[in-house]
Amino acid sequence: MDYVVRAVRAGEWRRAREIRLVALRDPAAPIAFLETYEQALTKPDVFWQERTAGAAAGDHSRQFIAEASEGQWAGTVTVLVERPAGEPGFGEAAEVDQAHLVGVFVRPGHRGRGVVDALFREAIDWSWSVAGPPLRRVRLYVHERNGRAAASYRRIGFVPTGRTLPMEGDPAALELEFEIRR
Repeated sequence: MDYVVRAVRAGEWRRAREIRLVALRDPAAPIAFLETYEQALTKPDVFWQERTAGAAAGDHSRQFIAEASEGQWAGTVTVLVERPAGEPGFGEAAEVDQAHLVGVFVRPGHRGRGVVDALFREAIDWSWSVAGPPLRRVRLYVHERNGRAAASYRRIGFVPTGRTLPMEGDPAALELEFEIRR
């Protein structure tokens, strides 16, 4: 695999914005992300600067990217740290100290080359190294109709927990929770 997987740097906000916009134009975006391309386009530069700086600092979140040999960002994943005493995350307050993977995306031309596996290895390793009470699990949600993503997550070692949430904007559809325990 000719990719370098690393944490995003604060000054790379333009590249972070670009890959997010590409992700939001992907055919799977309506069931994979909770915002639209049009919504993301309206956000000012300062939003992207602050978001990227926060994801680079790594106190409560960290964004990882897979950079191809020619410099293009081939994929990304963001880790959010969730603590029982913290703000409720996606769906509900955390019952245990945990990480939550969000914003998973690999450009179509780089799929099937191990990019998502490498991103997840880095994200999970970082999760286990977070300071403070040890994180007990890493979770993510996947839309019930996103079979390609669910198959990738299972291959990596995630297992369904049986928890579900209604899809934001489409309460008849479900988001399925998957996890890896420490």
